[in-house]
Parts: sequence; structure tokens; C-alpha cells
Amino acid sequence: MSKNIRNIITIGASAGGLSAVSKLLSKLPADLDAAIFIVIHLGKAALVDVVLNMLGKNSPLPISIPEDGTPISNGQVYLAPADAHMMLQKGHILIKRGAKENHWRPSIDVLFRTAAAAYDSCVTGIILTGLLDDGTSGMAAIKKCGGRCIVQEPEGAEFPDMPNNVINNMEVDYRVQIEEMGYILSDLYSRNECEAAAVPEEVKLESEITIRMSTSLPATAQLGQLTPFTCPDCGGILTEIEDLNGEKHYRCFTGHVFSESFLDNEYADKTEETLWVAIRMMEERRNFNNTMRKDNGINEPEREAKDKELQAHIERLKLVMQGMAKDRQKIK
Repeated sequence: MSKNIRNIITIGASAGGLSAVSKLLSKLPADLDAAIFIVIHLGKAALVDVVLNMLGKNSPLPISIPEDGTPISNGQVYLAPADAHMMLQKGHILIKRGAKENHWRPSIDVLFRTAAAAYDSCVTGIILTGLLDDGTSGMAAIKKCGGRCIVQEPEGAEFPDMPNNVINNMEVDYRVQIEEMGYILSDLYSRNECEAAAVPEEVKLESEITIRMSTSLPATAQLGQLTPFTCPDCGGILTEIEDLNGEKHYRCFTGHVFSESFLDNEYADKTEETLWVAIRMMEERRNFNNTMRKDNGINEPEREAKDKELQAHIERLKLVMQGMAKDRQKIK
């Protein structure tokens, strides 16, 4: 490992993340012996320079948005740009527009996973406020490589989903309020206790596939078991990859990645879209039949029966839609 880069800190946040990250940066010591990398879920059109300025006001450490190939410097904070993944290799940063993970780019999992593969046990992952579970799979990779796991106390998070998902799927090292994280990191990195550890082959391979933006089914199939499920984004075959405690995520050979819960949500969304299309087509057919009857001045019993049949199908589909909506509310 490079002399001036001994420790890596990765931070992931989603909904409510801007204020949470700002607060965390304000608690860090100016002489922290680490390079820090941040992914906040931001929209494609987000003004990242504005976000950078807001975070910089509270950070005792210099903060910047890296470019592809930027060398890693100790004591520097790096914020992922909008609509691009931030990935780590030894000594430098990669910025690429690879496939989205859980519909996010930049993705927390991508940063955490590639950091773990590059810097093994010298990585500390931090998960802050956010919805759903981006970051859980990446944190599992950090733990597999011997790194540390810190999560924001869910009760103190504006949106507790992301911290809770990590807590429910692995053993965390620290579960604390943001105000305590600065002291913990300062203490950890004053001991100089990081020792290089072996990176499991599956973590190394998935990181390499992510970085290469591989679209090879044989390469993806090495990560786990091929499934009969298809990617809701592109229709590619999904490979099931096991994380810690039996938790799974799914990767298609074009690069899209989904957690179990996100994949379930995607299938539900696609089902709803399909049902709405079916309802629209039936409505159009019914209206067409009614128009034909009026234009021809014919009141055919057969056409009337067909009209009633189509209306019955439409009402059934609407009832199915209502039932699905209620079920999804119960799960939430």
C-alpha cells in the first residue's frame, strides 16, 4: 500500500443525506489519517458543485469532485459526481458511467465494493440516513475483507431504512449518532492498527467486473448461481450472489444490480405498468366497438355482449391493481 494512503473511509447516504454528511464532516479532525469518499444519491440534473460548496463550508478537510484517474491523497475528501460511479483502485479513483445499481448512479454499493477489493481491511464503511437498502451489499464486501462497519443510529436518522438494513444483515462494529463518529474515527486511526488482509475471490471478481463494465454472461455466472429471473431493466439473465447472513443481490450480465427488496419492488412496478397497458387496450377496444355500433346504426346483441365482457375484465383488473397497492402498503 502506498505510504501516504493507509486508511480509506467510505460514506454512503441517500434521502436526508446532505445534512447528515455535512454534520459528519464537521466532526472530523483536520489531521485525520485517511482519504474519505462520499456517495450521496443525487438526481441526474443535480448541481453537484452547489452540494460541494455546502459540504465544504463545514469540512475541516479539503473536498473535491474527482475526475477519472485522479490520484488518491491522504486527508482529502472526494464527492462522487452526478450520474457516474466512483470506484477505487490502488492509488487512484475511477469515474465511469457503468450500469446502475438499484437504479442509482453513483451507487454506494459500487464505491464500497471496489474500495474493499482495493484496500481490504483498511476500509471503514459508514452508512447514514436513506431509503431502501443501497449500501448493504457493499458493506458486506467491506466486512468480508476485514474492514469496519459504522452505521448511524436509526432512531437518529431522518430515514432509517439504510442503517436498519445493514444492522439486520451483518454484525456492525459501531451503531452511533453522527456526533460520535468523529471521536471513533479519530481514535481508530490514531492506533495505526490496519494490517493488509486477503480479499475473498468473489469480492475481487465482482469488483473487477464492475470496473471493467463487463457484459459477459460467463464472467457474471462465476459470481453465483444463474436464475430463471430476468433483469427488469434490460431482460438479461440474473445471477444470484450471496452476501453475509444469506442476504442476496442479483446481477445481470449487462451490469444492472438489484438487492432482493429492490428487485421485488421492480417486478411489482413492471406488473402494475403491464396491467395499466392491458386496461388501456381493453378500454380502447370497448370504445372502438361502441363507435362502430353508432356509426353503422347497428345495435347488435353480440357487440353489446362483447362490450359488457370487456367492461367486466377492466373492472377485475382494476380490483387486482387495488389489491396489489394494499399489499405493498402492508409490506412498507
